[in-house]
Amino acid sequence: MFHPLDQLLFLRSNRSLSQFGSLPAGLVVQSTSTYDINTLSQKFETGPTFDTLFLFSIAPALLGCCVLLSRALRHLQYRPRWLSPFVREQKEGHNFPIGNSAMPRYSYLVVTFLALSCLGLISQVLAVFVPVPNLTPLPRALTWVGDSLGGFEVVLAAVLALLVLCMPLRDPTLPSDEISPAFEKPQHLLRSPEDNLTLWQWMSVSWMSPLIAIGYTRQLHDEDVWSLSYEFQHRILHHNFRELRGSVVKRLLAANGLDLAILSFLGIVEAFSNFAGPVLLQQLLRAMEDVSAPRSKAITFAVLSLLVRLIACQSSVFSLWFSRRCYERSRGEMITMLYEKTLNRKLIGETALLGKSDVSADEQNGGASETNGNPDASIFKLKISWVLGRQIGHVLGRRIWRGASRRKVEQPASIGKIYNLMRNDVYEVAQRFWEFQSLVRVPLSLVLSIVLVWKLIGWPCLFGVVTVVVAQSVNVLITRILLQYERERRKVTDGKLKKITQYVAAIRHLRWYGWQDFWQEQVMQARQKELKFMVITGFWRALINFANYLASGLFPVAAFYAYTALAGEPLRIDIAFPALQLFGMLENSLRDVPNLITTLLNAKIAVGRIEDFMKEPNKDDAMSGSDPRGKPQAKLQEASFAWPGTLLEVLSNVSLEFPVGLTVICGKVAAGKTALLQALLGELEGRGGNVTLPSDVVGYCAQTPWLQSMSIRDNILFMSPYEEGRYRKVLEACALTQDLATFKHGDLTNIGENGVGLSGGQRARVALARAIYSQAKMLFLDDPLSALDHQTAEFIVQKCFCGPLTEGRTVVLVTHRTALCQNVAKQVVEVLDGQARVLDKSLLPSSETPSSLVADLADQDKEEQQNDKEEDEVAEKFIEDEKRAHGGVKAAVYWEYVKAGKLRWWAVLIFLLALHRLVGLGETWFLKRWGEAYDKPVERRVSSGFFDDLPSPEVNIRPWLVGFFLLAVVKGALFLAANCVMIVVIYHAGRQMFGDVMNRVSHATFRFYDVTPVGRLMNRMTSDIGTVDGNISQQFEDVAFLAISWMRLQMVSLSPLMSNFGALLDGLTTVRAFRAQSSFQDQNITVTDAFQKMDHFYWSLQAWLMYRFDALSACSTFLLTLLALYTGISPGLTAFVLVAASGFVLSTHALCKRYGQLQMDFVSVERIVELLHLEQEPPGSVDPPAWWPSYSGDIVFEDVTIRYAPHLDPSLTGISFRIPAGSTTALLGRTVKPESGRILIDNIDISQVNTQALRNRVTFLAQDPILFPGSMRQNLDPLDEHTNHECDTVLQRVGSSYNWTLDTNIEDGGKNLSQGQRQLVGLARAILRRSSIVILDEATASIDTETAASIQRILRDELKESTVITIAHRLEAVEGADFFIRLEGGKVVESGLREG
Repeated sequence: MFHPLDQLLFLRSNRSLSQFGSLPAGLVVQSTSTYDINTLSQKFETGPTFDTLFLFSIAPALLGCCVLLSRALRHLQYRPRWLSPFVREQKEGHNFPIGNSAMPRYSYLVVTFLALSCLGLISQVLAVFVPVPNLTPLPRALTWVGDSLGGFEVVLAAVLALLVLCMPLRDPTLPSDEISPAFEKPQHLLRSPEDNLTLWQWMSVSWMSPLIAIGYTRQLHDEDVWSLSYEFQHRILHHNFRELRGSVVKRLLAANGLDLAILSFLGIVEAFSNFAGPVLLQQLLRAMEDVSAPRSKAITFAVLSLLVRLIACQSSVFSLWFSRRCYERSRGEMITMLYEKTLNRKLIGETALLGKSDVSADEQNGGASETNGNPDASIFKLKISWVLGRQIGHVLGRRIWRGASRRKVEQPASIGKIYNLMRNDVYEVAQRFWEFQSLVRVPLSLVLSIVLVWKLIGWPCLFGVVTVVVAQSVNVLITRILLQYERERRKVTDGKLKKITQYVAAIRHLRWYGWQDFWQEQVMQARQKELKFMVITGFWRALINFANYLASGLFPVAAFYAYTALAGEPLRIDIAFPALQLFGMLENSLRDVPNLITTLLNAKIAVGRIEDFMKEPNKDDAMSGSDPRGKPQAKLQEASFAWPGTLLEVLSNVSLEFPVGLTVICGKVAAGKTALLQALLGELEGRGGNVTLPSDVVGYCAQTPWLQSMSIRDNILFMSPYEEGRYRKVLEACALTQDLATFKHGDLTNIGENGVGLSGGQRARVALARAIYSQAKMLFLDDPLSALDHQTAEFIVQKCFCGPLTEGRTVVLVTHRTALCQNVAKQVVEVLDGQARVLDKSLLPSSETPSSLVADLADQDKEEQQNDKEEDEVAEKFIEDEKRAHGGVKAAVYWEYVKAGKLRWWAVLIFLLALHRLVGLGETWFLKRWGEAYDKPVERRVSSGFFDDLPSPEVNIRPWLVGFFLLAVVKGALFLAANCVMIVVIYHAGRQMFGDVMNRVSHATFRFYDVTPVGRLMNRMTSDIGTVDGNISQQFEDVAFLAISWMRLQMVSLSPLMSNFGALLDGLTTVRAFRAQSSFQDQNITVTDAFQKMDHFYWSLQAWLMYRFDALSACSTFLLTLLALYTGISPGLTAFVLVAASGFVLSTHALCKRYGQLQMDFVSVERIVELLHLEQEPPGSVDPPAWWPSYSGDIVFEDVTIRYAPHLDPSLTGISFRIPAGSTTALLGRTVKPESGRILIDNIDISQVNTQALRNRVTFLAQDPILFPGSMRQNLDPLDEHTNHECDTVLQRVGSSYNWTLDTNIEDGGKNLSQGQRQLVGLARAILRRSSIVILDEATASIDTETAASIQRILRDELKESTVITIAHRLEAVEGADFFIRLEGGKVVESGLREG
């Protein structure tokens, strides 16, 4: 009689192992129990064997040894950086833990447990290798005591295991006040419970239960989610990461090396666990076929299968946690790295690099090795070498990688490219760290599958290996082609993002001119080009997948052909179905191989783009200093400067000193005034001379005010501490007190994105107040007076520049209104053609008293206050919280995507997938019938089912081989067809949804642009559209229902991250001048933390779900096996059921894992669908005649009431007046569509007119004209409605002194032109259009007096027949007006001819 453990004995001579060979270590076991003299003597003769209990008892001892080893490594003077945790929580006082912490002190209890574990290990080893005395002659009493003690050992081991599981993972001496206790209600102010868990809580992810309970009952909000745990917080990660040196990849590997090592080990564990399944299945089937074997033998293998699956279950949870930590850290590290680089990089214009030749990466590096030690390159070449052999693979790998490494010298990164780097390239690189385990698991799985197949069927498997080699050889060639198209696709995507960025930023101006349809068409062309490359790369990827899929299907065909036809072996059940499982695993490994190759190549491209960006030069802060008395100084001696990246000097031989007091800088448009301030800020490149720049904070006010989407007070403070007295003085000096009094919430009013809730004059004064409030000793003010009326400007000069707030400070003021401030200036500097000279103040003309129109202009300030009161109430709603739907993604959202992908293609896809699944089941059933056919009679059988008409394989094997071959080919063909149809679905859905969104956004109400930040709109039109372009269709196939709600929180939290980058790029010079880089980096870290925490806890939920599903599926498969054993069904049917059940479990598991990605993807679709329901501007019902409006038509207001939003009070009430045709009218205020009354132009009510026709025929010129990248010709006449001669004539009249031609290059936003030059280009547009009605809103505010007077003469000459309505502050802008209208309190108080 045998002990139950003796049923695990399988000697190598046993028939059950004769065909399979030796099992992996730990699976073939032999009991050390002794029950008779013969058994004991036989054990001594056969040598030492391993007991199953040994495998369990060795684990704690090995764990203890690992602990001792890890502590011993701490004493080494040198060890690799990656062996230490990148972030380790320290006790209070250590903010940024870098390096090793002090050695912990162990208690006597810990040392005792460790000693006992080591003693147990030694005893187990001795028990195996040293013969023990025969205990059989001993009295039965002693044997009973021994058996009792054995049971006690099991109980004691279980108790100790429970104690270990309940032990905390964190040092109990560390403070835990900021950590949320496990299983308590989550609080967003506390860190995640992950920082203080027991081993079991971490293993089972049970700490997520409180969050899941809240999400089950209601929608989750940000306040319901914990803060990130300590080792995930980006403030610490960024500080540690920036201390590392080397390339981006090298730094990422150093920061995450420990996680990668752990993931490699877990990958090995999972690989061996997965491949233990077919081995145990074979032993189970053989036990069932052996009628003489007891049932308990098969049950033993079922139990072992359960244990192996539970180990794999726990390992997968660990893998997900460490891979997510690696992914989140690397992504956060790169985002903060890119943001910091953006803060410090040199602002190089796009035209700076024009004409440079393309240089490959090798040539730049002096012909160095193409990989330069890059681990990604080594991995890539390793994969190629593994497939094709060492020598051939090395050569091909080098050639392919060299092609991937050749990169053109890129132009400086645009806003669109930086968005793309942050959103796509960072994700591409971080994703590889998440999937790093596959670099170990996939090759190992492939090797194990081939080895086990060899053990199973022997040399015939080589025939199958040939199919793999051929497929990978084909894939190498396809990959080279794919790489070229992928690189082009990314460039096209950059171009599309750039177009979208420009379009979104300029949408107001485009609609004012009626140009939105033309620009929309340009965006759609860029989009179509992107879709074209997306389809091309998709088809090449489909070919790669098809080659591997077909190879994996032909592998068993070729192997079984050699096994049966050549070797003459029968393909029985215990061979076919384990082989089928191994072939399935081999198929999965082969599917992963091309994905590994292509994703590594994509990551290589993404890393190269990030590296290119990181290599852009930084701003040089070397030329700074202060005088011996400690005061900052700015001094130029024979200094010359050029814009970064250009050779042409913009300032030459400038010698200036800036004393304490006011220095006024004047000059004509584009003389170099702004360039002089930029040079003093260190933004220009020095070309010679001695330069001393301020090293402390500089109060800088840009020509175009840059404000943040926050309250007026926060904009003025700009991270400075609040001082009540000083703050009030600044408000008074900047003439803001009266404005704030009209606001409902005063200085706490939110002003919207870039101050959209304020007038132009108010934005200028808030930016000026920010500079004045700062503690800077030097103030650089770039024309803040241009947007102010005469009275306000005069007030600011007296109260601000001559008051105590600027006493003892150096103020450098650029202005065209020198008459206002020349009497109070210490010196006046004139800049002319890049030269600067100090003027003699005595020779300057004296300031003049305002003319008769000053009273009218002064009243404009009151009118602005009234209007701004209304605007403020709008401003309260400007940055509305981004909407989030409640509950699951609605069926209507799925239906919108299905419709966009075309129903006929979805039907074809579903049919192909169903047919593919049916053929797969038929293939499994075919193998079952093939294996069972060996047990049937040789003569022809009566047909009773599928494949019964085939002859016995013992008689004729050919029909079975042909049938199996045809099934494999059909499966491969269906797989390729489904992939191609999926690409078509993605193409149609992406094109349709993007086109609909562009159309809706292009014709939305203007209020939508007021309340929607550019960053939020960009996020939806780039990130969300990118999700639609992804393989969302494949996720759509695996729809599963499970309620979760924080996916929307993650997508909503991404919008501030996008806005953060846009706001930074727009105001980078201001941020640098105030030395606020660190504060903005802190803001970015806060936003990144908020975004990452949603992603982190979402995947923690996935781990919670995966752990429970895997454990339940393992138990259900075990019960199914027991049911098959006790019901007595045939081994063939048992194998079929188990394989089918395993496939079902794996499919369901994959479905649950993909559900999260599906939900995330369709949240993006949901947000796109929201844009499809935007409120649209009424298009108008009247198509005016072609001659309308005529030059003789008056403009008539009849009892017009206007409000900015339905819930606001009217801003204009019951106004009536007439503007004569052909007059030049001075108008104070803004206009919108009337709520009541009529506005008639040439006797037609404009509220009924087609809005596109109205804007095409009426020209509106804003104060800040928007210019687009391209030629001057394209900016003057984007629609190509005029001849080159007409465009050139207008250009020469307006800009003859600037040597402009129609081919002059214009950068994005006109950055290579001054503000005055941009206004001149805008005026040239208006003159070229020669509309019968022209509205000029401060169109000459940034132009010097002399040039402005010349422009007025040109306007009178060119637009003498047009009705010109001028909104202006400066006298010279309206001195030629022959009609005026004065508004006050929303009503017309006076109007008529100027002489009257």
